[in-house]
Amino acid sequence: MGYTVEKISGNQVKINFEIASEKFDEAVQKAYLKVRGRVTVPGFRKGKAPRKLIEKMYGEGVFYDDAFDILFPAEYEAAVKENDLQVVDRPEVDEMKQIGVGKDLQFSIKVFVKPDVELGNYKGLKAVKYVHKVTDEEIDNRIQQDVDKATTMADVTDRAVENGDTVNLNYAGSVDGVAFEGGTADNQTLEIGSGHFIPGFEEQMIGMQIGEEKDLNVKFPDEYHAENLKGKDAVFHVKVNGIQTKVVPALDDDFAADVSEFDTFADYKASITKELTDRADKNAAVQLENELVQQAVDAADCDIPDAMIEDEIDIMLRELKIRMMYQGLKYEDYLKYTGQTEDQVKEMYRPEAKNRVKMQLVLDAIIKAENIEVTEEEVEKATAEEAERSGREVEEFKKGLNDRQKEYLSDNAKIRKAVDMIVETAQVEEKDEADRIDAAETLKAVEDAAAAVAEEEEPEEEK
Repeated sequence: MGYTVEKISGNQVKINFEIASEKFDEAVQKAYLKVRGRVTVPGFRKGKAPRKLIEKMYGEGVFYDDAFDILFPAEYEAAVKENDLQVVDRPEVDEMKQIGVGKDLQFSIKVFVKPDVELGNYKGLKAVKYVHKVTDEEIDNRIQQDVDKATTMADVTDRAVENGDTVNLNYAGSVDGVAFEGGTADNQTLEIGSGHFIPGFEEQMIGMQIGEEKDLNVKFPDEYHAENLKGKDAVFHVKVNGIQTKVVPALDDDFAADVSEFDTFADYKASITKELTDRADKNAAVQLENELVQQAVDAADCDIPDAMIEDEIDIMLRELKIRMMYQGLKYEDYLKYTGQTEDQVKEMYRPEAKNRVKMQLVLDAIIKAENIEVTEEEVEKATAEEAERSGREVEEFKKGLNDRQKEYLSDNAKIRKAVDMIVETAQVEEKDEADRIDAAETLKAVEDAAAAVAEEEEPEEEK
């Protein structure tokens, strides 16, 4: 009595069960006690009709389904646990061979399990690491970010409006002498030269004094959002209430001390250069790592059960909804704006979901093939990195971990070692990122030229 397990494919097993008649008979009696209150038998109050009478009226097998449901979960769980089966979907009854009171219960089920993976090459892979060289323009742009933060505004009282000033103004707009909705406001701020107002508006304010009033003649763009104002000539009566100008700090040692931990501008600029270089190197390393891991994934073969892909799609969909929630958007509005159904979104995610599942399977297979284990120090490092990502102190983070989360962190540390091994054993050639950009542009030009030739050669009647 018991069960046997046989593998019928790389991702599915068949379990044949044989359960003693005594256990099944006991389950039938439990089923009778469970459902008798729902059975109507003339002459008996609900729940009081004898089992034999119910079986005579509704058939001998009236309680078999419920008896099976009582027995199956424990028997199935024991088979899965004892054989260390990593099931990924719900089991389905394949064949009911024998069922009945006084008989051994014999049946088989099929269930999808974590698939076998046939690894391809994952050592000695070849790839190019494209290194980005930080430019002076990038350094200047990064410094400008700190300049913008340190820039202050100062009131201007002794001159007229100039380009770049921020003006406090009142305005009232009209078309053909009639005011229009949204065309009037008081105490509005406008940076002259920003292009936030209608073309010609800001330019005509240059030279105005505080307290001065003036009519500005403008024309609404032909593509303006308000249908009733498209292409219309308008007059805005404006009054300047105040003028402010930016006070931009000089790029000197005092500026460096104000915005950083450095005392000199030279040291500050060197730190900015290092910051950008480190970031570029990290991005290049991540891109290289992704390419090499993808090569290992593409070289492997496995038959992934649909259930695993569906589960991953559901995870990706939840991630999308969370991102949208943080952005103040509603998932339902996203579907409406994109004109998609949820099923279409899921299908859009399917290729990526399948690749993500396969990547996890391949990395797990590499860990097993290489007998990769992790030390306590490596798990501690993975825990510290996860705590940093979540913005929490390490000790506080560790206190909140349950056994499953600790196992997850240990598995992540193993994956990290597997990925590091793939990268360390690879044959990597370093090139300037500009080479990749030039190659991509050349390839696009060739493809465009080929497409143009194909179009020219297309028969006239097919065009």
